[in-house]
Amino acid sequence: MTGRRGVATLAVRPSRSGRLSDRGLELALLLGAILICVFGYADTALTLTGKLPSGIATTCAAAAVLPLVCHVCVRRFAPHADPLILPLATLLSGLGLVLIHRLDIAYATHYHHATAAAPGQLMWCGIAVAVFAATVALVKHHRRLQRYPYVTITVGLVLLMAPAFYPGDVYGAKRWIFIGPLSFQPGEFVKIVIVVFFAGYLTMRRDALALAGRRLMGMYLPRGRQLGPVAAVWMLSLLVLIFERDLGTSLIFFGLFVIMLYVATERTSWVVFGVVMFAVGAFVVGSFEPHVHGRVVAWLHPMDIFLPPDQRPPGLVSDQAAQALFSFGSGGILGAGLGGGHPELIGFAGRSDFILTTVGEELGLVGVTLVVLLYALLAERGLRTAMTVTDPFGKLLAGGLASALVLQVFVVVGGVTGLIPLTGKALPFLAQGGSSMVANWLLVAVLIKVSDTARRPPPLPAADLSAADTQLVRP
Repeated sequence: MTGRRGVATLAVRPSRSGRLSDRGLELALLLGAILICVFGYADTALTLTGKLPSGIATTCAAAAVLPLVCHVCVRRFAPHADPLILPLATLLSGLGLVLIHRLDIAYATHYHHATAAAPGQLMWCGIAVAVFAATVALVKHHRRLQRYPYVTITVGLVLLMAPAFYPGDVYGAKRWIFIGPLSFQPGEFVKIVIVVFFAGYLTMRRDALALAGRRLMGMYLPRGRQLGPVAAVWMLSLLVLIFERDLGTSLIFFGLFVIMLYVATERTSWVVFGVVMFAVGAFVVGSFEPHVHGRVVAWLHPMDIFLPPDQRPPGLVSDQAAQALFSFGSGGILGAGLGGGHPELIGFAGRSDFILTTVGEELGLVGVTLVVLLYALLAERGLRTAMTVTDPFGKLLAGGLASALVLQVFVVVGGVTGLIPLTGKALPFLAQGGSSMVANWLLVAVLIKVSDTARRPPPLPAADLSAADTQLVRP
């Protein structure tokens, strides 16, 4: 443009090098994750069958296109998002496909009539990517999720309690809703809905909840009127435990509320009360509910399953806990290599929560540690986003989503390794399950949107922008 006295100037747009750097890093990490998964897929087939699987090019191309579609969507609709979140989710999902394919071969050999699960899981990955892309594109700002808190919690409670009204159960627990030939686990989506509601509710009520009552043994006891929401959530988690026999969902549901309550109020007394309340409730329910009691017995006496039936503790009916310990023990430090173990001995649960035993047996302690570190790094990016974003709702939303991931990984890994009773929940991204895959990619999409807001640079004032972006071309 031409200024006064014939001075020609040119307006230059603000530098976008930071954005390109983040998205370039994300693309490089995505390509690395894809290569790792393709190598694992080929290595597994060569070890078990001595040849590459038929259609490997098509399968690998489909698995590679999906994360690249996510990258394009993030580049378009969330250009400032954290560059590590998407590659971490992609690597975990790809490793899950490799492990499920490995188990398909083992089950086909051992059980002869087993159905391959890897193609179906790849299809669910495609659906999850579509949900991810739609969420990133349609949710313009994460604060829009705060608009209808009571509608959100109503939907969440309906989904949470719906499995209790279906006759029968699957593997001892009521987690599934059946619609014709289709089934899904609403609990996987409830954790996201609950986080959205808790973030909105605690943003409005945190000042009242932070008020201290009486002091006892160095702690400030909550005021009586503020214990109502905690008691209501506690009772609801116990109802889930009693009527659905779902220890994992109950623990995640109540644990999420306590963690987010602590983040909002910074009162350790809420954590102490929450832990005590859940421990008491779980002890009472575990004492008389047969399915929950059986999981506790299997946790306390896993090896007693090999005793004669008349000498086993009452309620002990499964050898999965013992076989999991054998898998971890035989794997050692470095493992037997992909295809070198016998994960099929776990039985049907090898593709769900016990898929971690395949990692332990064939990739060893090193492989398990790396998988847990991937989860930890993904949660750390969520917590970093919570610390960076400025609005209170965004802080609680990102922190709650990261906490939901950590809690689910904890209850699954803790149950499989014998740290806590088995819960039957699916290991996020890694295990087979369409509901789990779609829900966890939805969680990643919301985290992407919050991180985009948190990392977006503030706009420059008009005077500073003019000075920075206008330069002299010629006199």
